Amino acid sequence: MRIDVWFVMLPGVLSLDMTGPAETFVLAGDAFRLHYIGPQPDVQTSIGLSMSGIQPLPESLPSGSLLVLPGVSDSRFQFSTPQAQQIQHWLMRLQPQIQRQEITVMCVCSGALLAAKSGLLNNRQCTTHHDVISRLRTAAPTATIKENRIFVQDENIWTSAGITSGIDLALHTINRLCGPEKALAVAREMVVWFRRSGDDPQLSPWLRYRNHLHPAIHRAQDALIAEPQKTWSLPDIAALAHVSPRHLTRLFQSHLGISVRDYLEQLRLAVAEQWLMQGRGVEQASLAAGFSSPRQYHRARQRSAS
Repeated sequence: MRIDVWFVMLPGVLSLDMTGPAETFVLAGDAFRLHYIGPQPDVQTSIGLSMSGIQPLPESLPSGSLLVLPGVSDSRFQFSTPQAQQIQHWLMRLQPQIQRQEITVMCVCSGALLAAKSGLLNNRQCTTHHDVISRLRTAAPTATIKENRIFVQDENIWTSAGITSGIDLALHTINRLCGPEKALAVAREMVVWFRRSGDDPQLSPWLRYRNHLHPAIHRAQDALIAEPQKTWSLPDIAALAHVSPRHLTRLFQSHLGISVRDYLEQLRLAVAEQWLMQGRGVEQASLAAGFSSPRQYHRARQRSAS
């Protein structure tokens, strides 16, 4: 049985919010049938390209449908337009179906704001892009908002963080509806080897500690991120950063508030967790991430949790 996926298209739609999940579902084969609906037949996307062939909003959706609410480039303005208000009223009419869980709602990025304005997130757990968390609190005061999450489920309402998290949520949906083998095959096809789970932080170790301008630290971080599993020594890292080991240690502590060793350990933990998500055993995941043994990996996890 094919699952109907309905993408709500508004002017200014973030192209990757829509095309990321859409391509993911298409790569799952015949399991999903995609539709693009909205208040007007064509829209200009966030990257300036126009999309046409958009169908009118249907009176209702078939039971079992997946409704996708992508974000927009300027949610302060574009979720206050007459077109957005038309979508809100349409979503309100769908609420009985949604409450009966006949429709699953998937919000990508600021799309959660549109759901909140329509009353769909009342008394729900949810998340959104970190830049609009405060506005989501205002739009859905009774919701329990989970910060720093890739995606959050509350029964049949799914909300996700920024832009590429829509791909993570689409892969998770394929895993849930079609099984892990299908999801992994799609992830491999997309060269998205490591799928993030809902509990993963929005700002992962790959992005954390990068909000500085020091070139030597960036050189060291680039080298460690490229090969976290490598057997690194402090002099080796310092040589790539073009500074002395002692100076690199001072730079990490003063600019990042973390030691070089602890930073590398966080990267390795992320790699190990990713391998575990792909079904590898603890020993294989630990060694692939650069730990000398599962015991060293577990000790690192305990340090990270403390």
